[in-house]
Amino acid sequence: MTDRETAIQGFLQASGFGNAQRKNLAGDASNRRYERLHLEDGTTHVLMDAPPEKGEDIRPFVTIARHLRHTGLSAPEIIAEDAQQGFLILEDLGDDLFARVVAAAPNKEETLYAAAIDVLVDLHQAPLPEHLAPYSPKVMAEMAAHAWRWYRRGCGLDFEDQARAFEEIFEAILAETVPETDVLIQRDYHAENLLWLPERAGIAQVGLLDFQDAMAGHRAYDLVSLLQDARRDVPPALETNMIARYCAEANIEPAAFDRAYHLLGLQRNLRILGVFARLSMHFGKAHYVDFIPRVWGFIERDLAHPVADPIRDTITSEIPAPTPEILKNLRDQCGTVPTL
Repeated sequence: MTDRETAIQGFLQASGFGNAQRKNLAGDASNRRYERLHLEDGTTHVLMDAPPEKGEDIRPFVTIARHLRHTGLSAPEIIAEDAQQGFLILEDLGDDLFARVVAAAPNKEETLYAAAIDVLVDLHQAPLPEHLAPYSPKVMAEMAAHAWRWYRRGCGLDFEDQARAFEEIFEAILAETVPETDVLIQRDYHAENLLWLPERAGIAQVGLLDFQDAMAGHRAYDLVSLLQDARRDVPPALETNMIARYCAEANIEPAAFDRAYHLLGLQRNLRILGVFARLSMHFGKAHYVDFIPRVWGFIERDLAHPVADPIRDTITSEIPAPTPEILKNLRDQCGTVPTL
């Protein structure tokens, strides 16, 4: 038995879950691991194992979960916690991820996405939690430069000087167009992190996961995360309808929001392009390379918008399209790059 397993058993025992049957649940792109705990009375809970020695910290998750629940949203209730060791026991919100529900019942797609939009409208009316870090133009530009420091690097090209030059230009564009950091953005708000809870009412019908990286940002950001989904195709008509729904319900001017949406789409997808390359090259998770062609499609779409005019030539000249050869190279470098 490993030291980590001994610690888990001690935490479960101290929390009153020592007799629970444990079954593994799918993990995510982080070092967190999940188990479902089955109790004798038939109820279930979820164990989050987030090792601090691997850079995990459960405290942001706990803080944001409690804020979301206070707002009336369906984040998991915190049943027990040990921040020092990195353990949580959470309310079990089930397995009905939006992506699974829509795959089984495509006729429910618009209903689910409309509910997800309504959650954002409500959340964006709530006060921000204290001490929430801003997703500022500077931070966004640094994040977008992952496309240079990981994807471009994975293509075998020089990257650092180009990344710094891009950051300077892009930060200025972001500061002019999307400087606002006035709402909580969950940053991974998409169909693999949303659960359908039809037995609940209103905005509580949407279960929320993977929000520990929340920051204070622009209100268009989580719409991009939801509607330009790296893991599944969202029909263009649905995307258009959901943006219109948000603007109408939040009383937002559509033209300005459209510019913000596409610029943040460009920022987010450049970041994801680099993140997916890094997940393969550094963390040994080559399957993330499979999502890159869809992400590239979003980049091309957002680059075509007039808001991208000042940066389009820089990106198209410095970031190669993901050809089959490039994708193979990224897979071949799986787990071989220890750090920058």
